[in-house]
Amino acid sequence: MNQPEILKPLKTWSHLASRRRKPSEYEIVSTNLHYTTDNPDAPFELDPNFAMARWFKQYRNASPLKHADWNAFRDPDEIVYRTYNMMQDGQETYLHGLFDQLSERGHDTMLERTWAGSLARLYTPSRYLFHSLQMASAYLCQMAPASTISNCAAYQAADSLRWLTHTAYRSKELSKTFGDIGLGTDERAYWEQDAAWQGFRELVEKALVAWDWGESFVAFSLVIRPAVEESVLRALGQSARHNGDTLLGMLTDAQLVDAQRHRRWAGALAKQCLETEGNREVMQQWIAKWEPLADAAVRAYCGVLPDAAGAGDAACKAGREFRQGLGL
Repeated sequence: MNQPEILKPLKTWSHLASRRRKPSEYEIVSTNLHYTTDNPDAPFELDPNFAMARWFKQYRNASPLKHADWNAFRDPDEIVYRTYNMMQDGQETYLHGLFDQLSERGHDTMLERTWAGSLARLYTPSRYLFHSLQMASAYLCQMAPASTISNCAAYQAADSLRWLTHTAYRSKELSKTFGDIGLGTDERAYWEQDAAWQGFRELVEKALVAWDWGESFVAFSLVIRPAVEESVLRALGQSARHNGDTLLGMLTDAQLVDAQRHRRWAGALAKQCLETEGNREVMQQWIAKWEPLADAAVRAYCGVLPDAAGAGDAACKAGREFRQGLGL
């Protein structure tokens, strides 16, 4: 009688066992983590027709953006939770040191009152915009068809929250020097009513209800985020330097480091999408839908930035060059 075959224990997770090399930390803790993709007909292994299951089947599984193996996606920076915290702890230490050092030197007392007014109108209300970016990233984290995509979106959401908190901190700090111009109190009115912000408000409020995960990714990661980064970060930072605001210029520079990392993973995912026939046309249709709104938002905002001639054209051009570099 034949002896039953003795199964040899695997040295690692089964989906990584076929590799000849030892899996990296990134591969072990980041890949194939979504249980909701195991059964497309019942994403939560419950009633396939309850509301959340129908949502995932419609806006993730039935997305026109297709790929045979979404789990093949890899973050170019291979960031995991441990390394993200190490990296951004260093960034926050740098920024807190920057805030403290320039505060001790009386940085805000040396700003012109007219520039402080510009900050109240064009900088401190940005926390509403950054919060919308955070919400979009959180939605993508939930809806993405692979855990490696969700992880990138989660770290991106955390970065957006960091940008928001930097803005809130500076709003309060500036109010100590300029206490009578609405800093910390009038931001919502600017966000909801000022012409400088209405393009961005329309853009993000409409994009936040683009429920299809693929359209949400294309709208925010390939169109809206580059528009925000090139205007509300880069152009604003340049305007700040022209008006003696060294702190804001250095702050936006630090935030643009995060933005470059966001573009790396978004670009890698876009290129993976283009491996599948038909995806280019789908993505181009979405870009054509959102790009005019983004351009209008950029021009409305940059058009009122002090000492920023040509900033709107430059920001729109930079966004297009990013997409063209991806083949879109």
